[in-house]
Amino acid sequence: MHPADLPIPETAAALRRGGLSCRDLIEAHLERIAARDPDLGAFVALDAEGARNAADQADLALRRGEDAGPLHGIPFGVKDLIDVEGADTRCGSRLFADRIADRDAPVVARLRKAGAIPIGQLASYEFALTGPSHDAAYPPAKNPCSHDHITGGSSSGSAAAVAAGLVRMAIGTDTGGSVRSPAAYCGLVGLKPTFGLVPTEGVFPLSPSLDHVGPMTASVTEAALMLDAMAPTAGACAALGAGIQGLRIGYARDWFAHDPEATPDLTRAMDDAVSDLSLLGARIDLITMQDYDIAEAAGAVILHAEALAQHQQGLRQSPDLYGRQARQSLMGGVGLSAEDVARARAVGIRIRAETELLFQDHDVIVTPTTLAPAPPVAALQGDETVWTAMRTLPFNLTGHPAMSLPIGFSGGLPLGMQILARHHAEAMICRVGAAFEAATDHSARSPYLV
Repeated sequence: MHPADLPIPETAAALRRGGLSCRDLIEAHLERIAARDPDLGAFVALDAEGARNAADQADLALRRGEDAGPLHGIPFGVKDLIDVEGADTRCGSRLFADRIADRDAPVVARLRKAGAIPIGQLASYEFALTGPSHDAAYPPAKNPCSHDHITGGSSSGSAAAVAAGLVRMAIGTDTGGSVRSPAAYCGLVGLKPTFGLVPTEGVFPLSPSLDHVGPMTASVTEAALMLDAMAPTAGACAALGAGIQGLRIGYARDWFAHDPEATPDLTRAMDDAVSDLSLLGARIDLITMQDYDIAEAAGAVILHAEALAQHQQGLRQSPDLYGRQARQSLMGGVGLSAEDVARARAVGIRIRAETELLFQDHDVIVTPTTLAPAPPVAALQGDETVWTAMRTLPFNLTGHPAMSLPIGFSGGLPLGMQILARHHAEAMICRVGAAFEAATDHSARSPYLV
């Protein structure tokens, strides 16, 4: 098996046995990127020499008996919204064409401390706004599962890189679903942690009260390993392998099944996934959740108002350096009053309380991540911004942790299920996700023959 395709625990074991060196691992990833990324555009910058130097230091440390942990020597990609010392952080925009980060964002520094090696920057929709756009700093990353369908945004490069086997793990950001929806569209795992668990300093803000930073990986175990490095108090690995016998799972079926945008394949895949969870020993309860449209509307008001506030100076001074879709999205904040935002925040507080009540009786809640597979690129090339049908934004509003993982396919395109839990219960999410993943083969398929 190509070293870039080894699950991280297997790679870690090989590095410690001496059957593989950190330098060999980096070279294998650079080889894979050179072979596959020209067709995808997932990476917008590579630091090959920096990665090689870090790998040599990682090898030397292992020879000295200095082991940083399970991510020692493992390469990762960084969304082009997050600072990496000495690297361009362009946020997908011509406005930041010459911006060089003078220090690592804390989330990058924590991964380095855990022994992981940043290998390059990954494509993002411009300022994590809407897309795919073709008039920003670089073209959008392509979906490895189908170049004719969108990758999802805004963590498009992170999703493409993991799905294509360029890296096993990457950092994404999630303000309305931008870790989870690309994960669903590309057939990988995306974990949005509890609000505030992972620091957002050094990450260009979109909407500070909704912004999250999280792992995007090839498996649930790798997401847990990565999150524990990004947030050492998370304890995401604590219950991996514990099974789910006796857990209570709330299934929010009426939250999507009658929505006209929910495809029959999605509904069948969700029902099948919940059946699998039941067979694994969990108790399933049908539950009713808050009105999605109200939650999405409230979240959109807050997002647009806060995004416009972040960009007022840039729009005044250099409006032509923004792409059309970015400007159009930012204009969504024009005309919103302080009263509008206050009402939206009040809705968020109410929805958070309603969600908390559901967790009094359930260990996790499951919903779809999106209501359909990735839409065609052609469907999103008009003049208006299009929001794809998702079930993600309410949990940016409430701050609850949520993970998307693969549950099957529709027309050859991946579908994703979302697992939610109470605040700071990432270990429970990973426990359920790992059990489901081990009992099914949805995560085993790749768009490439390996």
